[in-house]
Amino acid sequence: MTSATQAYTYAAPSSLIDGRLGLATSGGRALSGPAVAPRFFSGVVTRAAPAAAALLGVADVALARYHQPQARPGWVRDPVVTCNGDRLRFESFSACGGVYARLDLLSGALDGEVFDRGTTNVDVNAPLREALVRIGPRDPLHLGVGLDELVVTTMDGAVVEKKVPLPERWLRGFAEVQVIASGMDQRGELTGMAAVRFLRGLPRKGTVWVAQAGRELRVSDRPVPGAVQLAGPNRLGTLLPLLRFAKSLRMYGPADAASSAWELELPGMRYTLTLSPERWRGFSGEGAVLDDLATDEAENDADVVGMLLNFEPEVEIGLLADRAGISAGRVRAALTQLGVAGRVGYDLSEAAHFHRELPYDKDNVILLNPRLAKARKLVEAGAVRLEGELATVRTAGGARRVSLTDGSCTCEWWWDHRGSRGPCKHVLAARIVARAAVEVSR
Repeated sequence: MTSATQAYTYAAPSSLIDGRLGLATSGGRALSGPAVAPRFFSGVVTRAAPAAAALLGVADVALARYHQPQARPGWVRDPVVTCNGDRLRFESFSACGGVYARLDLLSGALDGEVFDRGTTNVDVNAPLREALVRIGPRDPLHLGVGLDELVVTTMDGAVVEKKVPLPERWLRGFAEVQVIASGMDQRGELTGMAAVRFLRGLPRKGTVWVAQAGRELRVSDRPVPGAVQLAGPNRLGTLLPLLRFAKSLRMYGPADAASSAWELELPGMRYTLTLSPERWRGFSGEGAVLDDLATDEAENDADVVGMLLNFEPEVEIGLLADRAGISAGRVRAALTQLGVAGRVGYDLSEAAHFHRELPYDKDNVILLNPRLAKARKLVEAGAVRLEGELATVRTAGGARRVSLTDGSCTCEWWWDHRGSRGPCKHVLAARIVARAAVEVSR
């Protein structure tokens, strides 16, 4: 695993003084262009206590290592915030790469002025965390995302600099999460005290399966039809402090019931946790993005679609297809490519992508997907021979037989995972060659 180094530079530390929460920003991109310290929003948060508690939850996930949770220096990362005009989205990813958190402050929770739209990092320091804990239900809260010049000049010499490692697996996880989430459906819902009883009654360890049973969610120690897999229930821990504000809890899962997502609806806001299939398993190796990235058109289409994005809160695929002059399927593949570069996320509640630009330098998509890079090397070496719906892929370890119909392979990697972590390099190589052959025959 390789790491890049991310440098955060803030004009001043974030602070909470006399009910005024000033979140310092560090670099990023806005509609107006690249910005050193963008200013996105200033106004009142109408429900201060749940907003403060949920923001603290996002920050807690950024600090957490749920697998092998011993303390490690240098793992502190600041959350990412995107202003989509009518809402603010705060995101973080756990250091172990297996938990993604997002707080959506919607228009019903905000009353103020939007200066620009875009994405940046925000400073969440130890004194700020302590102050957020103390916010009560009757306390006023004025939020500024980006400090105004007056605040900066009154804190002369208070420049804050942080340097942290950003492992490739952590960055790749952002891409995998939005693709996996786009394949999820709502599988269950609880309201009021039922949600409180359910979350507080979960075991802390092990793996359970959860399914809707009438008005309740039933927990089982084995898979049942329609159930969602929940590995490491303790990874839902940041939901617990929010239960006193929760209106409902929604559960999402894909058809194969591996990953899961858990969304608390709060007054004017939503807090969502997406969990990897196992406590020890990060999202970076899931391979969900590889098929879309392997298409020849994806890179070119991503350039076109990317130019049409304007930090919308909901990306309309049909509208993008019309404006770009390509099919909806190619738009989805382009969004996957943009997701790898950190340029789109996925909102489960609204079943729609949203535009954001992660403030990290991730220009080389291929380096973030070594399986795809190896597949393309096999193609370039002429190692793939098609035989109808089958293919033979020659490697240094011997010939591998690939079925294009079901995506199976005779390699050890496929037999270990059986497609649960995306296609192997041999299947990817065969699909690339098969697509090229179809294009030539047209």
